[in-house]
Amino acid sequence: MTRAASARTTPRRCAWAANETLIRYHDREWGVPVHDDRRLFEFLILEGAQAGLSWHTILQKRAAFRDAFDRFDAAVVAGYDARRVRRLLNNPGIIRNRLKILAAIANARAFLAVQRAHGSFDAYLWAMVKGRTIQNRRHTPRDIPCFTPLAEAMSRDLRRRGFRFVGPTICYAFMQAVGMVNDHTTDCFRHRELRRPARRVRPPQRSP
Repeated sequence: MTRAASARTTPRRCAWAANETLIRYHDREWGVPVHDDRRLFEFLILEGAQAGLSWHTILQKRAAFRDAFDRFDAAVVAGYDARRVRRLLNNPGIIRNRLKILAAIANARAFLAVQRAHGSFDAYLWAMVKGRTIQNRRHTPRDIPCFTPLAEAMSRDLRRRGFRFVGPTICYAFMQAVGMVNDHTTDCFRHRELRRPARRVRPPQRSP
């Protein structure tokens, strides 16, 4: 195959999808609407752990994070004690940052409180965008902001509820990851595929 033919058959992607790990994540997950509470909790914890690091590093450690944090079962993580914290700090497979580990435990407890108040974290979260992905038209990476007013509002509300490591930049990265916004650049094949996702059917509220 000639170089020109190869270029025609290789889909255009967002510029940050620069290696095999990132390409797989970009093509399969980034920007796909997530409505499963356990996966939402996973992304929330991973985005907090990523602060100051690259997302590629987090993806490389993702399997170890899942094992270390009981498959991101918030009810289990909320019960971690000092002994479990020490175990996590000695686990070379994850980000061994005490503040981030303690934040994950605090976030699990706050996450459960949101579930009790709203029926699910999904219901709470997606109400911020009225149940639909915000379809942006970012032409270049320079057009993508670090955060938006909605991310700032989310950050304020999460912090009010006891969440940690949820600044506006982390919240916006979370929104991008779980499909609350479509921030694939317009020349990326995934922008078109995710532009008109199926309308979400809201699950019934859990009885108080």
